[in-house]
Amino acid sequence: MNRFLDLADFSREEVLDLLALAKRLQEKPEPQALSGRTLGLLFFNPSLRTLSSCQVGMTRLGGNSFVITPNHGSWQLETAQGAVMDGAAAEHVREAIPVLASYADALGIRAFADGHDLAADLAETRFSAMAAVCDKPLINLESAVNHPCQALADWKTMDDLQVAAGGKFVLSWVYHPRALPLAVPSATVHMAAMRGMNVTVLRPEGFALPTAIMDKARSAAAAAGGSVSETNDRDEALEGAQVVYAKEWGTTAPYGDTETDAKLRAQLRDWQIRPDWFERTANDCRLMHCLPVRRNVAVADEVLDGPRSVVRQEAFNRLAVQMAVFHRMLARQ
Repeated sequence: MNRFLDLADFSREEVLDLLALAKRLQEKPEPQALSGRTLGLLFFNPSLRTLSSCQVGMTRLGGNSFVITPNHGSWQLETAQGAVMDGAAAEHVREAIPVLASYADALGIRAFADGHDLAADLAETRFSAMAAVCDKPLINLESAVNHPCQALADWKTMDDLQVAAGGKFVLSWVYHPRALPLAVPSATVHMAAMRGMNVTVLRPEGFALPTAIMDKARSAAAAAGGSVSETNDRDEALEGAQVVYAKEWGTTAPYGDTETDAKLRAQLRDWQIRPDWFERTANDCRLMHCLPVRRNVAVADEVLDGPRSVVRQEAFNRLAVQMAVFHRMLARQ
């Protein structure tokens, strides 16, 4: 495996094989598998689970890692193509990434969406430009509209919990004081569809996921025997659900308009997941969230601290799947 950028780049069988490797490495680590190997990590945006799981995962496999956070101990980096660099940025990614790649055996990049141009973000314009100048194995640690490592960990979490592949999976928008990117909801709806779930996207008016994201998920569902639908009817969506995946994202109508977004979400504080959301779900329905989560804003304490919540298990699984990706990418055969 040379690149891990999107679960859609792999067949369902390849994903299942990677998950089997994650389970094996979790149960029986290989502390010398990546001896002498180095992972470079370029983080344009904050992280807790992604950064720490990458570093710990490489260490547990016997490898090393280094972290670059632009403008925090290193030069501020310019990412725009054709930029006239007379501002704060001292170096362009077109020079920085090849240099970092030359020091490492693989590179992981985290670069959120710009959040202003939907077409550009859907096309992964910025991430693709950086990938084009990286000649080493590359891992997407969250881009404009994708987070494959999180999606893989979520798939493993449902496998661990023995959630039926054909079960009902609800991706629900939840309240946040400001707009957040589309990466996790996009990766999540595709992951659940690829797993063969019957997926419902529950969201208020104005927060529908872009057509391209929904069409991609529907295509994956058709291949795996699942389905994808969307609604703003909470009772309809939650009826019989085995999983409720809570996630925040910004308005897509219009995308990137902070004034419109603020007006829309100001009326939506009741989109906080509380115990009464589970009155219509399956008895064993689980609450998932990628973290970080704002308590008593997106999800109530009673739910996060209750028996339905598996958010910590999701976070733990980030380590296992990161190790599997690194092992598959860098282990000497």
